[in-house]
Amino acid sequence: MFTDRSTLDLNGSWSFAWSLTPAEPTTIAQLEQSGLRALDCQVPGNFELDLQKHGLIEEPFHGMNITGLRQYEGAHVWYFRTFDLPPHPGTTPVLVLEGVDCFAEVYLNGQHIGSCANMLIAHTLPLTGARAEGNELLIHIRPAVEEARKFDYPPGLNALGSNYDAIHVRKAPHMYGWDIMPRAVSAGLWRPVRIEYLPDERIETLFLDTMSCSAREARLTLHFRARLGSEVANKYELEITGSCGDSTFHQKTVVLFEAGRAFVEISNPRLWWPRNRGPQSLYNVTVVLLKNGQPIDRAQFRHGIRSLELRRTSTTDNTGNGEFCFLVNGEKVFIHGSNWVPADAYHSRDAERIPKILELVLDSGCNMLRCWGGNVYEPDCFFDFCDEHGILIWQDFAMACGYYPKDDAFCKVLETEARAVVRRLRQHPSLALWAGDNECDQAYYWIKGASPEANRLTREVLPRVLQAEDPRRPYLPSSPYIDAEALKADESRLPENHLWGPRDYFKSPFYEQSLAHFASEMGYHGCPSPESIKKFISPAKLWPPGNDEWLLHATSPVPGVNLYDYRIELMSNQIREMFGRVPDNLDDFAFQSQCVQAEAKKFFIELFRGAKWRRTGLLWWNLMDGWPQFSDAVVDYYFNKKLAYHFIRRVQQPVLVMFRESRGWNHDLVVCNDTRDTLDLRYTVRDLAHDKIIAEGQCAAAPDAVTLAQEVPYTRSEARFLVIEWSSAQGKGLNHYLSGNPPFDPTHYRQWISQVYGH
Repeated sequence: MFTDRSTLDLNGSWSFAWSLTPAEPTTIAQLEQSGLRALDCQVPGNFELDLQKHGLIEEPFHGMNITGLRQYEGAHVWYFRTFDLPPHPGTTPVLVLEGVDCFAEVYLNGQHIGSCANMLIAHTLPLTGARAEGNELLIHIRPAVEEARKFDYPPGLNALGSNYDAIHVRKAPHMYGWDIMPRAVSAGLWRPVRIEYLPDERIETLFLDTMSCSAREARLTLHFRARLGSEVANKYELEITGSCGDSTFHQKTVVLFEAGRAFVEISNPRLWWPRNRGPQSLYNVTVVLLKNGQPIDRAQFRHGIRSLELRRTSTTDNTGNGEFCFLVNGEKVFIHGSNWVPADAYHSRDAERIPKILELVLDSGCNMLRCWGGNVYEPDCFFDFCDEHGILIWQDFAMACGYYPKDDAFCKVLETEARAVVRRLRQHPSLALWAGDNECDQAYYWIKGASPEANRLTREVLPRVLQAEDPRRPYLPSSPYIDAEALKADESRLPENHLWGPRDYFKSPFYEQSLAHFASEMGYHGCPSPESIKKFISPAKLWPPGNDEWLLHATSPVPGVNLYDYRIELMSNQIREMFGRVPDNLDDFAFQSQCVQAEAKKFFIELFRGAKWRRTGLLWWNLMDGWPQFSDAVVDYYFNKKLAYHFIRRVQQPVLVMFRESRGWNHDLVVCNDTRDTLDLRYTVRDLAHDKIIAEGQCAAAPDAVTLAQEVPYTRSEARFLVIEWSSAQGKGLNHYLSGNPPFDPTHYRQWISQVYGH
């Protein structure tokens, strides 16, 4: 019979205490005797949110409040509770801490049972000295800023802005302050806590890997590690079954050693496809460990059968002699997607926010998310959702914009982290790519004479882990990746690039003439609505912009230190460029800023779609804010959608009729068809300013291609708002093109979009 693999949930009601001076209580009684005040709290949680709950601090995200929390960065924090531990024969109970932020000592009944020093991975500790009733669990979290002082900082290290105290510490990099996130160093038990009863003989790890697949057959390999008894007379077997609809498989293999492989062949398998390319077929897999013919342990998971390839070159040129393209099941996939940034500055709130954000991912038409390297590694439920809905995941390891330590000690820390992350996530078919970091190669590139090829972390440590744990998935050492060949070329010749540049007019040569085949970052600022701004900016600071609260929420995370103070002026300049002047009131400023952002994001997507397959995808920055701010996000922290969200939702649909930019006196009206079918379309183009049809017709749109529908005369002499409507077997569609050169009349523009879209 199966040995009980039950768990004991330790989430919910806990207590906490804190002190700005060190103390060493190891029991609840010692903590109380020390005079520290115990307060109730919830786990998962964050220290600052616990303080807010008890009225000890104000709402952190309002006004300048978060800057006052620097005084708590040196706090020692203790979390504690009691629990009973019912016995389960044939098992060993262990404590699982899914997320401890960050340096912690763990005590059970006064006895030290383990230490933690990495916020980003789970920790499993033995329950040495546990008893059936009345156990005391106490976790002492030491201040990360104090721990950071114990390391050396030679000139060979470098960090973004004010983030030097982050460079040695394995916390989410953004927590020390970023251009999109505040400084919120924090502490806490930010993910669930539980006790697991592990069978004495058990399945330890499993990984079902697709070796090859086609519509006719698939070959899978199950890699396993078990914990078995030492009695030679025992016979152990693994039984593997899987089903997806009427497609099934069954395999039984003798276990000769605790580690090994089993092979599975499937005829006519159901393949997993990205969104809009086919079904997201998932096999329900059960693996049973048998001892002398009797089942003793079992594991269940889902598996998507698919192949995935990244074709890339080191450089490209103005003739397109390069490549960066994803292929799934042998077919090229054009990428529509966004960068995924922190769901919240305080990560204990991620769980409640992630499902709502993922619904926006679906609604906006994305088929890929890039999990940015300044963030945490998202929970299993995030990847489960993406498996089910065909959202490909580009996963950065948690390093960004800096020179990280290369000594043996840090390499060992990163290797342990990477191994844990890879083992947790590798079973997901949505996981398309591992990337070593965000912009660390560029950080080397910006300092002349430094070669990113010398980065041990991304050239040695991570490849070694991936070769051992997940060898078949593509790996990109950095984003953008600058190898030895690219180092000799101009940065503009990278086939995959982050297209930020001057952030001037969105149709400037920097954007239009970019050589990149694939843009993994590309954004444009847009002001939140006045409704949202009033929730985080004090009434006296609402207008004019540029005051300390606007700058902090821009985000320039350290007042008095000019890190990203240009962002508000940037937003004003973008309004001035498009509409000729900057409004003198908040309502018009916010609206016009959103109009500029919406047109810019729409243009970026159409620029890439209209050049398919010379261009192969765009991951725009970004979908959602992780705190209240003025940013490139198209949905603000309070889930209010900016105008850009609605524009993006339309231009990321599988079928799009759009104008390319003019060639002389003509515009190309083209059909971008991401489906596998030839589509017959009827279309009209109406000049809204003059209320007349300027083009109409029908065309057969080639599958998975861009088809020229018609050349339309073009003039730059006046502003026109061209409304494009079409119908096909895919349904009806609506788009527009803003014709002419800026500045545009904001009154006319407001009337046009209101008339067409109702916004």
